[in-house]
Formats: sequence, C-alpha cells, structure tokens
Amino acid sequence: MPGIGFEAVRYESRKADRVGNLLVDGNTYAAGPAFHGRRLTVGLGHETVQILDEHSAPVRTFPRVFGKQAETVFDPASLVPLLVSKPGAWSHSPLRALVTDPVRDWLDQATPTGRRRLLNAVDAACPAAGFDAAVAAADTLIQRGDTPEMAMLGMLARRLANGTEPAAANVDLSVYDTFTTLNTSTGEVA
Repeated sequence: MPGIGFEAVRYESRKADRVGNLLVDGNTYAAGPAFHGRRLTVGLGHETVQILDEHSAPVRTFPRVFGKQAETVFDPASLVPLLVSKPGAWSHSPLRALVTDPVRDWLDQATPTGRRRLLNAVDAACPAAGFDAAVAAADTLIQRGDTPEMAMLGMLARRLANGTEPAAANVDLSVYDTFTTLNTSTGEVA
C-alpha cells in the first residue's frame, strides 16, 4: 500500500451567480456575496463539498447534500458580517430561523445599534468558538438578564465550545457569614 493517502475528490469549475451561490449536482451552495460572478473551483468529495477561490485557497467547506434540496446550503457564520453592516436585514435573514427564541426576540426588539453590537459580538466569537457556541453564549447571557457584550459573549462562547462552562447552580453565600460576626454587646462587626 502507498504511504500517502489518496483523496477521492473530483474538481470542477463553476461560476458563482450574482449573490455568490454555486449550483452543484442540483443543489445550491453559498460561497458568499464576495464571490459573485467569479469562477470558483468546487472539490466534490464523498462527504464534503469544498469551494476554492481562483488561487486554490479554501473558501468554504460544506457537508455534501445528495438528492435535491430546496434550500441553499450555507455557513451561518458567513452571513453574520453582512448583518453587522446591514442590521435592518435581520428580519429577512435566513439566520433568524437558526437562533434560539430568546436571541431572536432580543434581536427583533433591539434598536439597530443594539442589534449591530450583538451581531458584531457573535461575528467576533465565531472564528474561535463556532456559530452554534456563539449563539448559545448570547442565549445564556440574555436569559441571565446580562447585556450580551463582545468580551463576555466571546469568553462564554469559547468556554461552551470547549465544554468548560460550569453548570449554573444556586450559590450558597452563607459560608462567608462566618467571616463577619456581630459582637452583640458592642454592636460592632468583628
């Protein structure tokens, strides 16, 4: 047997449409709006579809879809920067269906500035933690009643992605009562 593995991939050239989508075997894959009208290379593997730019640099990798799928296959994290630049497009975005109810409700009711801040925080957290962990972090912060700011959301998203976020529990602070005792005769705290 050869010492180097053989990658079973068929490469084809495709031209992206006006919104950056490619039609591959009857299914539409979203490379992204930055690639509209450009000729891209598509690597068709058994389980993946990889899109490469003109210089053979990877653009996106998707799980391969067999059969005909009505919806466009896309990477949710690739759409977040577009919503940061145009937060008013949130109500029509396909991401709206992919987030949890608390996050969706928060974004629906937020001002454009607040919406932009949360989406910017999710966008910043996506490269290190992934889209799902970033949305889960936003959900956790919103349900706690905290403002989902960039630093908090990013740190929590990385913890969730790594599985290191401790389970939320009620903390008993009565342990600290032993450090402060009230002298009943003088009324002073010792």
